[in-house]
Amino acid sequence: MDQRSYNQYCATARTLDLVGERWTLLLIRELLTGPKRFGDLQASLRGLGTGLLAARLKHLEREGLAHKVMLPPPARTPAYALTEAGAELGAPILGLARWGLKWAMGERRESETFHPGWAVLGLRACFDAEVAAGLRAVYEFRIDDEVFHARIDDGTIEALHGPAQHPDATITISEEAFLDVTSNGLTFADAIETGAASASGDREALRRLKGLFRLPPPRSREVDLPRPDHA
Repeated sequence: MDQRSYNQYCATARTLDLVGERWTLLLIRELLTGPKRFGDLQASLRGLGTGLLAARLKHLEREGLAHKVMLPPPARTPAYALTEAGAELGAPILGLARWGLKWAMGERRESETFHPGWAVLGLRACFDAEVAAGLRAVYEFRIDDEVFHARIDDGTIEALHGPAQHPDATITISEEAFLDVTSNGLTFADAIETGAASASGDREALRRLKGLFRLPPPRSREVDLPRPDHA
């Protein structure tokens, strides 16, 4: 009997057989924003040893969720990318991210690491499609040395690592300020207004930035039990 299998003929159980082991979903999270080299994955997933990372990547390849690719020039180095099946895990992972923003985040613990690149997926998780209706703009975000961009097209979003070729607006913010903003439930527009971030580019694109990305109000998981009645 395979100890890693739930051995249940159930779609949920079968899915967890594939992606339920430690680090696997986080590895897919990294690949959702584009192909990554082995070293890139190792840098983003601190605490994941080289041997275990290699084992998890082999597992994803074996199960048809990821495959090896060659990055285009000037990199020309091998990398890993998601297959069609792997990419379709984006929706449930974004659902987990939205749930976590509401029910799990809270204050940052001293032992927790943070990588600015994780904000790429965060943009998609916090994206408000209704506010973006009719908007077509490319936003470039710079958090310290990390650069990524979001392409908004009439209520849809594509967020990827790396600079944009022709950004309509550029937002620059430090990692410390970014963490402060996100932990307080503010928006990029709020950060610009308070001076925590700087922005340049098309005025209309910057005006429409307000409300595009909204953190859900945090909720407590504690259950309020009814008080017993006293006679």
